Amino acid sequence: MTVSTEDIVRLAAKLLYRGTRLDLSRMATDLGISRATLFRRVGNREDLMGEGLWTLSDRTWSQAIARWETAHGASPRAGDGRLRCLRIMEDYRHEVAHNEGMRRLIDTEPAVALRVLTDPRGRVQPRIVASHVGLFQRDVQDAALNPLVGLEDLSFAVVRLGESFLYADALASRTIDLDVATTLMDALVTGALPPKAL
Repeated sequence: MTVSTEDIVRLAAKLLYRGTRLDLSRMATDLGISRATLFRRVGNREDLMGEGLWTLSDRTWSQAIARWETAHGASPRAGDGRLRCLRIMEDYRHEVAHNEGMRRLIDTEPAVALRVLTDPRGRVQPRIVASHVGLFQRDVQDAALNPLVGLEDLSFAVVRLGESFLYADALASRTIDLDVATTLMDALVTGALPPKAL
């Protein structure tokens, strides 16, 4: 059986989700390929970690969107008027913050984990920013909003702010406070995306 790049990334994502350290030699053995082949397919350990973390992040993001759609359909607002993007982002942050594998990675390899997760040229952050852009675009259209800044700029600011709270323990020896993150995020986004004037 041929082992694909997707097979390797899927295994990395599964190990990261479980909180298991990525050991490329062990992974290559388990997959029945050489370490050199694994390296040719996915790059070095940080490259593979980035792909695995992105896979988990994308799945978590998609699940947050699916939960919104189950509860609210295609509506851009909840019954209380809160924007879809705000609820989905809050749901996503909550899932990331409470994932045991992610917490173990940050606890055991904080420097590597933060470098991989927050590098603006890496495999994770730019894709998360792009996911936010898409979500904001939907709400701008469906809720008739008037962006006061570019959606890429807003998305970058939101992702960086989210990182500062999600990884507050490793970045600044602060307690992770998702309620404060939600209050600040909601204020930032609603201020930057007011309704269009009638």
